[in-house]
Amino acid sequence: MKTDTRPSIAELEERIAALPPDERAAAERIFAVSTTASHLVPPPEMHDWITKQFGSVDSVTTQQIVRVTNRVLLDGALFNDLRARRPIEVKGADEVRETIERSRGDPFCHPDTGTPADTFGRIRGDHGITASNIAKYDAYHGVLIFDEHDPLAPMDAKVIRDRLLTARRWALAANEEDPSAKYYFLIWNCLWRAGGSIVHGHMQMTVTRGMHYPRVEMLRRRSLSYDEQQGRDYFDDLWLVHEALGLGLWHEGSRVFASLTPIKESEVIILGRPGEDESALAGAIAHVIGKYREQGVCAYNLALLLPPLSADGNDWRRFPPHARLVDRGDPANKTSDIGGMELYAASVVAADPFRVADLLRG
Repeated sequence: MKTDTRPSIAELEERIAALPPDERAAAERIFAVSTTASHLVPPPEMHDWITKQFGSVDSVTTQQIVRVTNRVLLDGALFNDLRARRPIEVKGADEVRETIERSRGDPFCHPDTGTPADTFGRIRGDHGITASNIAKYDAYHGVLIFDEHDPLAPMDAKVIRDRLLTARRWALAANEEDPSAKYYFLIWNCLWRAGGSIVHGHMQMTVTRGMHYPRVEMLRRRSLSYDEQQGRDYFDDLWLVHEALGLGLWHEGSRVFASLTPIKESEVIILGRPGEDESALAGAIAHVIGKYREQGVCAYNLALLLPPLSADGNDWRRFPPHARLVDRGDPANKTSDIGGMELYAASVVAADPFRVADLLRG
């Protein structure tokens, strides 16, 4: 049998130890990594089933667990080498296509009459138009409705850039109406598996008051603390480690990497440069979504983490615009991909970041 010699999360401790001094020091500042073995004793009656599911009985009797914790943010992930090597088959593709076609003619297909407008009106771009979200979770909560109904229609960098700029124009219009609403956040929930309540392609935008949403503000504060304590830029070090391990690549000026502490499967982080707006990330976003779809991924989340639209008295100078994308799994799978561990402890992840990085380079 041919042995797979590609890098693996199972070897993360050894790979960090083998890095050049600067990169190894950055990895040790940011990440805590531990590797443990877990053992089990299956009864003979299970041997045939185990062999069919996992290839051999020996492959499950001793399993390697890798725990990675981000010391700065105190988030982390648990990787099981056995789970990472399982073949994954997407079974819901036909159902997704049928559902998309059946949903044509929904209110988003005629937004001027099927959706409400914001008090400041609608913002129109070349590839979408805004509406006011009818069931809001913040005072300013809008929707960017794609001109194309099919959320899986190909989207190149030009289309994504136009949609990001249109969404930002919406945020600026809201901020002009209420200057205290300056903290802008954008999400893209693609299909119901990712939380999209309407099939038609769309993004959602909010601007909030007082301070940024808690996880964005926490990231700002902890990155500043890292700089004060270490004399290093947190985001630059985060990139340095992922690039040195072979998990990152540059794409059209953006730093793209498969996260060592993914929130769930195949998470990719895209970092821009401080002072840029999010439209600079469009090429990299298009690249990642294209690679996702080559692997059959059709349900995913994207979030943009951004500085405020105007000064708020806090230090955002080192905070780069960045996007986070995550695969939400097969839409035909009736089991939720997030459970008690993800909600209250740490993410349990099957996708090996080194395999995700291979796909990104593809």
